[in-house]
Amino acid sequence: MSAPSKQLPIVDSTTPPDGTVKVADPNPSLILGAHSLCPGCGEPVALRLLMESLQDLGIVDRSIGVVGHGCYGSFVRIMDIDVLQCLHGRAPSCATGIKRVRPDSVVFTLQGDGDMVNEGLQEVLHSAARAENITCILLNNGVFGDTGGQATATTVVGQRTKTSLDGRDPAKHGYPIPVSDLVASLDGSGYVARGHVGDPGGVTRTKKMIKEALQSQLDGNGLSLVEILTMCPTGWFVPAGEGPNYQQQSMEQTYPMGVLKRPGGAD
Repeated sequence: MSAPSKQLPIVDSTTPPDGTVKVADPNPSLILGAHSLCPGCGEPVALRLLMESLQDLGIVDRSIGVVGHGCYGSFVRIMDIDVLQCLHGRAPSCATGIKRVRPDSVVFTLQGDGDMVNEGLQEVLHSAARAENITCILLNNGVFGDTGGQATATTVVGQRTKTSLDGRDPAKHGYPIPVSDLVASLDGSGYVARGHVGDPGGVTRTKKMIKEALQSQLDGNGLSLVEILTMCPTGWFVPAGEGPNYQQQSMEQTYPMGVLKRPGGAD
């Protein structure tokens, strides 16, 4: 009987010449599974940028997330960090309590436009006025996506929703609220920016904004806010592939991209 052949390790082309085998990613993803959101949705991209920013800054073990109510609420099941979900619109107040009790932690909120601007506008404005040292992430797609696509306070003029089928009309529905501009105008805010995830360039710039906002919190500059325009083809009545173009042609005309405020000036 012939001797059994020696079992060799299964390696790939990245195995170093010395024969060592990589058995684990030294920087594993903080996203533990697949999301359940619609095709073409921009919110999972924003989540990835946020999680990567925590890793890049080396603050994962110190981070605590406070999630509002919306489609993104399902992210609490796949975020590998400490996180809690609060009542509608109340994330900045919950984050304030956490930060005051645990001042060495890095606390952020993750909210949609319906949650932050419709249901909790007073929460984020008062938190900014008090210079609470937290970071707020706004996922703005201009609709209540989780409940069917109704108009929100950030829906732009002319935008079709389930409750503005002919487009938002200021005479009937009023004008959109530019919450980032309001927060930037308050002395208690340290960093405010608006980005998008509609193309690779926007993704890169938005990640930089998130990291700057978190760093502003680490530096103790008061409330920081990053508004991220995210695609919602389902709520916008457009095919998934057309979401980025629709976002650029409608929302970005009302909400210009860029840093609105940073310590020492926005430029």
